[in-house]
Amino acid sequence: MDRTHFENGIEEVRMLPSFDDEHGGVIVEMEVPMDPNDFGVILRCSISKWKLQGKKGVWIKLPIELVNLVEAAVKEGFLYHHAEPHYLMLVYWIPETFSTIPANASHRLRIGAIVLNDNRELVVVQEKQGSFRGTGIWKIPTGIVEEGEDIFLGARREVKEETGIDTEFVDVLAFRQVHNTFFGKSDLFFLCMLRPLSFDIHKQDSEIEAAKWMPIAEYEAQPFAQKHYIYKYAAHLCLAKVDGVCTGFVPLPVASSFNDETSYLYVNNKDLSL
Repeated sequence: MDRTHFENGIEEVRMLPSFDDEHGGVIVEMEVPMDPNDFGVILRCSISKWKLQGKKGVWIKLPIELVNLVEAAVKEGFLYHHAEPHYLMLVYWIPETFSTIPANASHRLRIGAIVLNDNRELVVVQEKQGSFRGTGIWKIPTGIVEEGEDIFLGARREVKEETGIDTEFVDVLAFRQVHNTFFGKSDLFFLCMLRPLSFDIHKQDSEIEAAKWMPIAEYEAQPFAQKHYIYKYAAHLCLAKVDGVCTGFVPLPVASSFNDETSYLYVNNKDLSL
């Protein structure tokens, strides 16, 4: 870490080590412990120099070990942007203009898995936890897509974890957006169709009270499903899919122009030559 020193009797404070981002700003990744007062002085000088250089946003990544520097950064006008288990990201907008710094991630991604056998039966579960606990309501397996996990893999994983059934992903039948859910974030829920590759149920003891195969008509006849249309629509989509009048979205692998990673474009390829 650059430190305050004296040269020709004049105190000079060097800038915090940083590197440019892609949008005219700078990123500081703190790694070495330092006194909060020294950090505040160096940060103040750094902001002044970044301003003269025409920089815009300033990002400071503080590992959890350097949490003692948070107060000094906040006193200089930095705001919390987001936090992960091992670090906190602070941000500061230098120009006297409207800030174009993007907000933190605004959505959580969830899946609902429709697993349908040849007898028009669904895999359904009763949950031990959450709002469905103790209600006796049968629902399709649902869960949160993990960081770095694709939708179709998340759907297969959730079904396997909750019921022990191996599946093949078919398509995304529909999706829903809901706001103000988990800590004020929005929620994207993807309704997925999967084909069972095994049929013996071995439920997850920690989260699932019961699991079984249930006829679509019985699932839809539940009073809860009649009042909550997403459950009713799920049953209708099942029947439409079986009858061949519904075509969903399948994952099409595409190469990224920014790196070598493969991503997936979900498309309805019924009328496309792909």
